[in-house]
Parts: sequence; structure tokens; C-alpha cells
Amino acid sequence: MEMSDEVLCQRVADRDEAAFDQLVERYQGRAYRLAWSILRDAEEARDVSQEAFIRLYQSAASFGGRARFSTWFYRLLVNLCLDQRRKTKWWRQIFAGSDGAGRPGDESGETLLDRQPAPSTDPLEGMAKERETDQLWTAVGTLSPQQRAVVILQAQEELSTKEIATILKCSEATVRVHLHRALITLRRTMGNE
Repeated sequence: MEMSDEVLCQRVADRDEAAFDQLVERYQGRAYRLAWSILRDAEEARDVSQEAFIRLYQSAASFGGRARFSTWFYRLLVNLCLDQRRKTKWWRQIFAGSDGAGRPGDESGETLLDRQPAPSTDPLEGMAKERETDQLWTAVGTLSPQQRAVVILQAQEELSTKEIATILKCSEATVRVHLHRALITLRRTMGNE
């Protein structure tokens, strides 16, 4: 039987290397995708997601089990991303992406924002869908870091408003306001309003 994330984290607190390796294996892809979605830079996302695992190892004893492990870990990761954003001149990197089109490269895996219907046999339709995806990523890139975090946590990680509020250390009402404003901005930017 597979151990829960919470049990693994407790074992990491006792410096169990195998438990740490299992958590890294379970979360490294998700951590990178979430960091990339907020930072929009492959190298920064790699660095921040690695830093999140270092912090996980160092502070596993502070987990306490009051929330799901994923909520605790994502809060740690999002805080590192927002700190990184404050350190860099993010307005120059808004459209940066590892593939040049504002999307994460192949190593990051597929996200909800990247998912598309089965490829069409009509090449023009396929080009239109790719252009629409690029426009969506560009629009997401224009959101404030908090709005972007809320959208990504909900769309990509499929977290609830309550979980997002816990991660961002704010009220559920604040999450809903960020999401509402982000969706208005996205509709406007995408020309759907």
C-alpha cells in the first residue's frame, strides 16, 4: 500500500531520505509546472521548484498536518515564486517561455491551459487552436502575480477556493475577487467581452 503524502512528510521530518525521494518524485513535475506558470521562465521555475524541495526537507517538522500536504507544499512554493517575482523585473519577462511561444516546454508536461481537443485533420483549424492557446498564455502573462497564481492553482492544479486561500494566506473572498478580476481581464484580452 502506498503511503500518503502526510505520512511521507512526517518521515521526512525524521530525515528519512527514501520518503523525501518519494515526495520529490510525486511533486517535482507539478512543482515545476506551477512555478513556471507563475514565473514564466524555465530557469527560474527550475531554481524555485528545487528551492521548494530544499525548504520542504528543512521544514518538514513544521508541517503539523493541519492541512493537506499538497496545500502546505504549494503555499511554500507559491511564496517562493512571489518572492522571486519581487526580486526580478517581471515586466520584462512576462512573455518569456522555454519554447519561445509563452508556454512551458516538453519537459514540463501538459497542463489544463495547454490541453486541446484531438488534433484536427484541417491544418488551418489546428493553427487557429494553437494561436488561441498562445493568446491565452499571453493573456495569463499580463495578470498580476496574485491573479495568475489563483488562476493557475484553480485551472492547472484544480484546487478549491479554500485550498487556494490557505496557500496564498488570504480569505476565500479575496481569492474569489482575484479570480473574478483575472477572468474579466482574460476575457477582455482575448476579445471575448
